[in-house]
Amino acid sequence: MRIRRKNIHKSCVILGALSVCIPSFVFAQNSDKNVVTELKPILIKGKKIEDASNSITILTDRKTNKNIDEKQVTDVYDVSRLNPSVSYNSGNNSFVIRGLDANRVLTTMDGISLPWFDDIFRGGGGNTTFDFNALSTFDTIQGSDSSLYGSGALGGVIALRTLNPEDLIVEGKNWGSLIKGGYHSVDNSWRVNQAFAVRNYRTFLLFQGSYVEGHERKNMGTVGGYQERTRKNPSHFDKNNLLFKIHQYLSDNHRLGFTAERFGHNSNTHSLNESKRYALGSVYDRDNKIRERFSLSYDYNGNGDAVLDAFRGLLYWQRQSSRHVLTGFRVSAPKGDYLRDNFLRNINYGFNADALKKVDFGTVSHTLKFATNVSSSKFHHYLLGKDNCHVKEYARGCLFVPANRSDSPDTNGYNLGFVFEDEVGFVDNRFRVTPGVRYDWYKYIPQKTPSYEKALISDKFPSERSGSRFSPKLRMEWDVHNQVTLYAQWAQAFRAPRIPELYVSYIKPSAYYVKGNSDLQPETSNGYDVGLRYGNANFGGSFNAFINQYKNFIDTEDKGPSEEFKFARRHYMNRFHVQIFGVETKAHLVLKNGFHSNVALAYSQGKDLDKKEYLNSIPPLKAVIGLGYAKEVWGSDIILTLAAKRDKVAEASDYQKIPGYHVVDMTGWWKPFGETGPVLRAGVYNLFNTKYWNASELPSGKSSTPKDYYSQPGRNFKVSFVQKF
Repeated sequence: MRIRRKNIHKSCVILGALSVCIPSFVFAQNSDKNVVTELKPILIKGKKIEDASNSITILTDRKTNKNIDEKQVTDVYDVSRLNPSVSYNSGNNSFVIRGLDANRVLTTMDGISLPWFDDIFRGGGGNTTFDFNALSTFDTIQGSDSSLYGSGALGGVIALRTLNPEDLIVEGKNWGSLIKGGYHSVDNSWRVNQAFAVRNYRTFLLFQGSYVEGHERKNMGTVGGYQERTRKNPSHFDKNNLLFKIHQYLSDNHRLGFTAERFGHNSNTHSLNESKRYALGSVYDRDNKIRERFSLSYDYNGNGDAVLDAFRGLLYWQRQSSRHVLTGFRVSAPKGDYLRDNFLRNINYGFNADALKKVDFGTVSHTLKFATNVSSSKFHHYLLGKDNCHVKEYARGCLFVPANRSDSPDTNGYNLGFVFEDEVGFVDNRFRVTPGVRYDWYKYIPQKTPSYEKALISDKFPSERSGSRFSPKLRMEWDVHNQVTLYAQWAQAFRAPRIPELYVSYIKPSAYYVKGNSDLQPETSNGYDVGLRYGNANFGGSFNAFINQYKNFIDTEDKGPSEEFKFARRHYMNRFHVQIFGVETKAHLVLKNGFHSNVALAYSQGKDLDKKEYLNSIPPLKAVIGLGYAKEVWGSDIILTLAAKRDKVAEASDYQKIPGYHVVDMTGWWKPFGETGPVLRAGVYNLFNTKYWNASELPSGKSSTPKDYYSQPGRNFKVSFVQKF
């Protein structure tokens, strides 16, 4: 741990040194002031090279890094400040959109999918391995729609874009820098971030690095001790991110790019409330998550006189790994030291291409979008275990603690996708119809390994699995008045089965087993959205009503005990139809005297139509009301969050019922040296120390853990600063 921290600190020091040294190099290369004035860092011949894959629709909610800083969003727990209808589930490290989470919400980074990455039995995965400080935009696309993004977009898509060097360099300069730092009392965490960009003629460079260190996230629990504790377990964590980019402009319209990125998250938790199988206070959990990526890109932005108006090609390699180590002292056979080292790794490499073309036929305009995605992946899992099995009297007990095997086989995966979309504009483009379709094909080939064959329940090795899916879409938009647009969309989405769902094989002899199903069908959905958007930056808002219908949800079924397995035999299967519907609305007002206000409301309800019972994943009615004042050098806001009680849950799920609540937050900012100096921000969250629960963070089933353990933080504060050069 100490060596790793030293290396991270060393990286940050090097990054800071580069921030000082590189400008000198650039100024030396461009000593002629006329040359610097002639070369415009962002605009080349009056326009910026756009990303052909970076399309925004009327259903996209985009937040920039400016919004992220203003809302003091530094962690995934803060995501609701960007969009009140989106939340975070800490239980599986995933975003929650319209009552769906985990692998039913797709996350992409610079157009590259972040595969849902967890272990069915031991958790510790998720697709939130990124740094908010490294982002230029945070897009939320709510609702079922696989027509652009492919598998996984059942609840919605979180589309992330990292900083580009052009984002930091303003016109007339050939370098730019961004420094951030802060402290958050909720977990006693300190954070620092530095980003630096430089240009030399047509070459642009970006370095970004960040480091965070803190402890457990506090809650409203008051009981210490062990099994009955309601306070969070003591924990220590650190996160780090490094990002490097180089952009080489071949001309005004052509750009080559290279990106290297690394994100790491390490935590060490003293699990005082672990089960009675272990000696009190003996259990420690260590988690290590790493995501690494290299990519090459080519961007073209035409002048309207070529075959394509815009094109982007991206070749990438990405590796994710997760290691969860649990140590303790067992008090039952095999009594003694206990260790489980659970390791998962997924390597992806692929190619993405996106193209745009605008053509007119008389009074009708067409915006054509073509895209393709080709990728290959390699999945690996291994569970290392050490037990006190050398003692003869514990030999039988060792049969019930399986280890040194792979629950899922090493698997090679292949994916192929094609996209076509045409936005057809009528009446001077005031009425638009957008049909689109995507075709996806996937294939999984499990590999025979001794570690998996050791865990295999069946005598028959599982077969290859392949499948395909068309995902159509139709959207209509009508600008009924200046700054008022009505819209409606129907789209289909799907999620291909994951490797563990197809092939997992976990057995405890004579007790129970869990078995995958290589015949699983993809989860599918039909999504319907209708709504309107109106106004501008000073006054505006939106209203959206939706209904999503899902089928073939993947779940497990207990086939009951047998003579050989006395407790359970769980098999993966497709079952139950689900329906989720709701409304989302937002409005904002900015007055000339400096006052501003905003309001947002989200309501949804979901049911399992086969069981005729409510879903436990659906959050209650929630409203956010904000009032603030801002002038040139200072501003302040007060935010009231209201949530109704949740009592519509599945049968025998009283644990998931929570009372309503209201929480007040206060924030403020100050520019002590005007526009050229730092921006200082401070916020007090949960001002009145209200005890409440976030529905998405409660366990989905029964739990022996006291509910107060899952309560949200009480009164806490955050201070931060941002300095741009």
